[in-house]
Amino acid sequence: QVQLVESGGGLVQTGGSLRLSCATSGRTFSRYAMGWFRQAPGKERGFVAAIDWSGGRPSYADSVKGRFTISRDNAKNTVSLQMNSLKPEDTAVYYCATQRLAFGLGSGRSGEYDFWGQGTQVTVSS
Repeated sequence: QVQLVESGGGLVQTGGSLRLSCATSGRTFSRYAMGWFRQAPGKERGFVAAIDWSGGRPSYADSVKGRFTISRDNAKNTVSLQMNSLKPEDTAVYYCATQRLAFGLGSGRSGEYDFWGQGTQVTVSS
């Protein structure tokens, strides 16, 4: 059984930082690309960042480039998202997901991910 558990969300002021983590189990983590997505109230779930199976090829949504950094630790089966210079528009529930095909490069398309965490709330106050 594949499980993904996010942590690290919370309330932060504009300009602040948070670090999200996603712990995984039930799959050979090091073989799969990972992604972060987010969903704000009344909006569809959207891509934030992805990283390939080996930890290379990070990709980001334009809205977070230069502020967010995705990384992974294959020894600990975790993927992280460092979020700096947070803005109120970053407020959302953040989800991690694992890409369906092994040895993938990561993707911005949610349909390419088959397992998802339960999400962690990030709220940025103005």
